[in-house]
This record gives sequence, structure tokens and C-alpha cells, in this order.
Amino acid sequence: MWSDQFEGAVTICNRDGIVTYMNETSKRQFAKEGGADLIGKNLLNCHSEESRMKLIGMLESPSTNIYTIEKAGVKKIINQSPYYENGVFSGMIEISFVLPEPMAHHIRS
Repeated sequence: MWSDQFEGAVTICNRDGIVTYMNETSKRQFAKEGGADLIGKNLLNCHSEESRMKLIGMLESPSTNIYTIEKAGVKKIINQSPYYENGVFSGMIEISFVLPEPMAHHIRS
């Protein structure tokens, strides 16, 4: 699968918040929280109250959430988006990856 070779973390949950897939980067990224053992667990149990409420909202009314974070001087972009199978909402995909410093920014018209 393409995501196994992707440098960023790819984590997928079903519409109930149960983790169904983690690529190798995601497993390493969440090693302290259980890594591969998180597959089959509910994401709602792994987040702060604020994050949990945001995730519940995205699962109830599928929407995209994109933001950046910084931990220990490392900046990442996080994209959480709904996915659909045969037109039916099936869960959320989170893709995160490190933003290089410095990072080019291009304005195109």
C-alpha cells in the first residue's frame, strides 16, 4: 500500500472512532501510546476533552480539520478528513508530516 512507504503518519478510524489502520510512521509516532496496539482501540479514549469533542463533532457531521502543531521544536501539519466508501461516510483519515525549516512558500496566480 502506498501509505506504508509514505514518510508522514497515516491513521484511519471508522465512523465509531475505532482505529482500523496505521502506517509504519504512525505506529512509531504513537509508540508511547501503544503503537500498533492502538489498532482496534477507540480514538476518543486517546485525546483530551477538547480534542475528543472536536473528533465527536467530525464523526457526527463529517468535516475536515487542518492545523499545524509544534512539539520539541518540530513543526507538523495535521489533516483530518472524512473518507467515503460507495458514497457513504466510513470514517476519518489523519495524515500528518513534518514541515521543513525553512519551508518554501509560493504564490501562484
